[in-house]
Amino acid sequence: MSPPEPRILMTTDAVGGVWTYSTALACRLCGCGYEVTLVTMGPAPRAEQLSAVKDVEGLRVEVTDLALEWMDPEGDDVPRARDELLRIAARIEHDFVHVNGYREALYGFDAPVLVVAHSCVGSWWEACRPGVPMEPKWRPYLDRVGEALGAADAWVAPTHAYRGWIEKFYAPVRDGEVIWNGIAPMQAAAHKRKIVLAAGRGWDEAKNLSPLARVAPTLPWPVRLAGPVQNDHGSAIQLHGLEQLGQLPHAQLLDEMRQAAIFVAPALYEPFGLGVLEAAANGCALVLADIPTFRELWHGAALFADPHNDEALAQAIARLCGDDELRNGLQRKAEKRALRYSLKATLDDYRALYDRLMPRLQPRAAAPFYAEVRE
Repeated sequence: MSPPEPRILMTTDAVGGVWTYSTALACRLCGCGYEVTLVTMGPAPRAEQLSAVKDVEGLRVEVTDLALEWMDPEGDDVPRARDELLRIAARIEHDFVHVNGYREALYGFDAPVLVVAHSCVGSWWEACRPGVPMEPKWRPYLDRVGEALGAADAWVAPTHAYRGWIEKFYAPVRDGEVIWNGIAPMQAAAHKRKIVLAAGRGWDEAKNLSPLARVAPTLPWPVRLAGPVQNDHGSAIQLHGLEQLGQLPHAQLLDEMRQAAIFVAPALYEPFGLGVLEAAANGCALVLADIPTFRELWHGAALFADPHNDEALAQAIARLCGDDELRNGLQRKAEKRALRYSLKATLDDYRALYDRLMPRLQPRAAAPFYAEVRE
């Protein structure tokens, strides 16, 4: 009997791009024979999010109400979260833990632990509120992030630029690895509409959508925003210059990208930007904030603008609206560049990393395993 593929416990959340990343990776891992238990933290996934993964053989989704660490900076929910995750780990007889956060790496799992640094409040704060001291309540959060990076058997960042920031800020004891996020191949539409599209949480300062709302009335084409403008606490940001589509199911968002000729991301902070990648794969010409991560991924395949300069943003968008040759050329370049960030490459890199970190598994008797959602 040959050694089995491992059973992986993977944490995730349903708030942003981590859900897209983790479900895509988990589904591909299951297709390779792995068994993955995906444990959600924070707000529960929407019905359409769960529906997309419910029939994947080998994938189990455990929905919890455990606090996301950036929603619980002082760590009040840590004891409960530790107990719950260790119970799940013992029940599934896990071989490996893939943490899409930080502090869960400190919970004492009896298996190798990988931390993937998708984002953190420290880097968000430095990008969005430069020169403003962090509130004292964030000190325990920052301490735990640093401790988790040190406790993990390995850690990964989605770009070289973000890995550099993590190393500078937290000085982890071991070097991080870079694994670009990836998506499955997509088919761009043959004909595009004269639409400018943006996507993201309107209430998040990092997305920096207020400048886009201010310049939208001056642009020759309508500007649409896909994403919520109200956060979980009920507060909303006013973005009157944009045609607001609200929170869309993922399939509908991709359809908006297929139709739009231009995609804009004026973000102050984005460690990777899966939405930009999906827009590029769907044949959108890109106008991006001139920040290190976007430069790393899209140099030569996008127009860049200073995210603090409304006029520069408006000029870049208007230039693409008015120049068919430039716009069509950038659409082709973005679509070609998107092929570099494939889900297959992401999967291969993670499997190679898992293999290096895990001891050789012993053969075991086959056991039934099925998709399960616990609510």
